[in-house]
Amino acid sequence: MNAERGTRNERNGERGTRNAEQPGEVGRHDARIDVPRSDFRVPRSIIDAHVHFWDPAELHYPWLEGVPSLGRPFLPSDYGAATGEIPIARVVFVECNCPPEEAGREVAFVERLAQGEPRLTGIVAFANLADSETIDRQLDALSVCHSVKGIRQNIQGQPTGFCRRHAFVEGVRKVGRRELVFDLCATHDQLREVADLVRDCPDTRFVLDHCGKPAIRDRCFEPWSAALARLAAHKNVCCKLSGLLTEAGERWRPEDLLPYATRVVECFGPERVLYGSDWPVLTLAGDYRDWYGFTERVTQGWSATDRSRFYGDNAARVYGL
Repeated sequence: MNAERGTRNERNGERGTRNAEQPGEVGRHDARIDVPRSDFRVPRSIIDAHVHFWDPAELHYPWLEGVPSLGRPFLPSDYGAATGEIPIARVVFVECNCPPEEAGREVAFVERLAQGEPRLTGIVAFANLADSETIDRQLDALSVCHSVKGIRQNIQGQPTGFCRRHAFVEGVRKVGRRELVFDLCATHDQLREVADLVRDCPDTRFVLDHCGKPAIRDRCFEPWSAALARLAAHKNVCCKLSGLLTEAGERWRPEDLLPYATRVVECFGPERVLYGSDWPVLTLAGDYRDWYGFTERVTQGWSATDRSRFYGDNAARVYGL
């Protein structure tokens, strides 16, 4: 991964996209996304609502076989090095797609990490909602863990109609009855079905991950935009501004991302948009400061109240941190 990152940084240097930075100099910005410091009021504390930690020596992650640069441990110490002096106050861990039978061990693994990382205050855990015979036991076991604030089972990668199956819909309703949040991980072409799921679960709170994964590389804005607006019409849904770097790919430019980020804010408003990094997956297309700097550009004209909402207050409210 270090070799890949070095190659990427060399390419960035060739493109002239990065100002020289010294370690820890968060006040300096990528040349592509330069924001005058006088125009940027840094929140005193930030909640990163979407972070992954994993260790392939502890648990199995079959999907990492196709992403060799991520096939190593990514732990709180690595996150601390990546974020530097960016004022991250709290972190929400999101499940990392290990095998379902290891889901309980993943929660225990993260709880152990939290003993040495006090910023790790929330967990979005995996549950197999489609297993109607065991879902109650799964959710009961997770509910006794104070750190578990939400549940996620990926819709992404599932066949058409998966999230409309009766067992899955009923499982999502049970998540809401336990006052847990359900994280929606779905691709742009699945958002219409996701909106129907949300409609059928009015008592469950939802958070859409990664802006619904628009097809940025293909420069495809519709029908994602219309489907996003339809989803946002349900007031029990919030959206994480996250994941756009990965969807855009390694050669991303701010101009590629801005229309999508702007549309998210138009649909959900500053009171329903959460800051999330999707670290370390974002390292496939950039580094933490790239993403943080982009969010500075998106929010530079916002009021102090709206910036506080985006960078922390919304996540604290939604996840009960």
